[in-house]
Amino acid sequence: MTKLAVTQLGEQQFKVSGELTRNSIGDDQFLNKQALNEHKTCYFDLCELTRVDTAGLAWLIHSFAQFKQQGIHLELQNIPEQLQNLMQLGHVTTLFE
Repeated sequence: MTKLAVTQLGEQQFKVSGELTRNSIGDDQFLNKQALNEHKTCYFDLCELTRVDTAGLAWLIHSFAQFKQQGIHLELQNIPEQLQNLMQLGHVTTLFE
């Protein structure tokens, strides 16, 4: 298992790498605690995700909702095929557009 890691690349740009699975996410993860600045959009580059499962997708949806409540739009970039497939199966693709 590869641990989930989020690296800040700039004020609004973050890189998410490793596994986004039920074994790697938790209440103490980045999206629940990261202090976001005054920007209205945050970009998450997912090109280095090695594995995603339905729990990881649920975590992204939950995080998206939390950001939305704060008036921040979460934009995903370089979405891996595995995550795209899960998003299509769950009919949630339009949430992240």
